[in-house]
Amino acid sequence: QVQLVESGGGLVQPGGSLRLSCVASGSSFNIGTVGWYRQAPGKQRELVATLTSGGDTNSADSVKGRFTVSRDKAKNTVFLQMNSLKPEDTAVYYCYARATPWGTFRWGDYWGQGTQVTVSS
Repeated sequence: QVQLVESGGGLVQPGGSLRLSCVASGSSFNIGTVGWYRQAPGKQRELVATLTSGGDTNSADSVKGRFTVSRDKAKNTVFLQMNSLKPEDTAVYYCYARATPWGTFRWGDYWGQGTQVTVSS
């Protein structure tokens, strides 16, 4: 089982920046694609940005040029750097990882508990 724990959320003024972190822990596993999703009140969860193990990224049009997803494979950590934040970025942000136990191909989707990001003056 893989556990994902996010940190770094909070309250920020419009135009400000935040950096979210997500640490993966658990028994030995191989992590593939990682990334971030978000869910605003009354809305469905949506993609923010993902990063494959090969380095390919995919991000929502609404965050292109402002948000950057990255990873430190040695530390099993995923980051989301968010710049030029807008009130519409307010949401609970969830860390995501696709992983399989070492030596197997039993890929599964794993989620963190979420961290609140509020953009307001």
